[in-house]
Amino acid sequence: MTGTPPRVLLVNDDGIDAPGLVLLEKIVRRFTDDVWVVAPDDERSGAGHSFSTTLPIRVKQRDERHFAVKGTPTDCALLAIYELIEGKRPDILISGINRGPNLAEDITYSGTAAAAMEGALLGIPAIALSQCFRPPNAVPWDNAERFAGDVIEKLLRFDWKPGLFVNVNFPECPADEVTGMRVTTQGQRPPGAFIPERRVDARHFPYYWVKIALPAGGHAPGNDLQAMLDREISITPMQLDMTAHAAKAGLEALFG
Repeated sequence: MTGTPPRVLLVNDDGIDAPGLVLLEKIVRRFTDDVWVVAPDDERSGAGHSFSTTLPIRVKQRDERHFAVKGTPTDCALLAIYELIEGKRPDILISGINRGPNLAEDITYSGTAAAAMEGALLGIPAIALSQCFRPPNAVPWDNAERFAGDVIEKLLRFDWKPGLFVNVNFPECPADEVTGMRVTTQGQRPPGAFIPERRVDARHFPYYWVKIALPAGGHAPGNDLQAMLDREISITPMQLDMTAHAAKAGLEALFG
């Protein structure tokens, strides 16, 4: 980053009026006034890295630098970078602060992470921020409020490489109980986090909710799940190259 205040693009998947996004803008304005907010008009949790191809994307401009988009987080990142932000591109894209965790395999479903992925694909340094909690507990926003600014300012000094984004999770505890920060690897929980639950409506037609029930386990030394158990802030470098390099030799032996 240059010595001038950075131009920051804020995106999320909880919607433009979500408390986490309002808090994030407040935090980012501590070190720059060049802030643009382009976010879904309503919650798009679980949208993953999807974008709109069969429906038009409507945009409502709320003021000079706030835009509500009827679309996915990826739509928001695309529109912001190509259409809505005037002049130079953002120096960094920050997605969140998500209401809930984005750990382990959550990354494959997360609209929060997807916006950061899109930034990385377009050559923009990108951070995904999430505040962990489990309903019906209250979201400990004081945790993210105290530490997110320090995390962002450190990452602004990072030597960013192409195809990289950073996934940050704040543990579910009061800010005074956070034990530190840890650079982590991505964990993987046991199967069964998302299970269809069958119900019947008043007209006796079946329908389904996808029940979220994150199973215990999957934590290991150094991974993001273990960091949450240790009440540490997890900082995980992620890359867009998903090639399983360790499997190449075995496949080459099969296919020559």
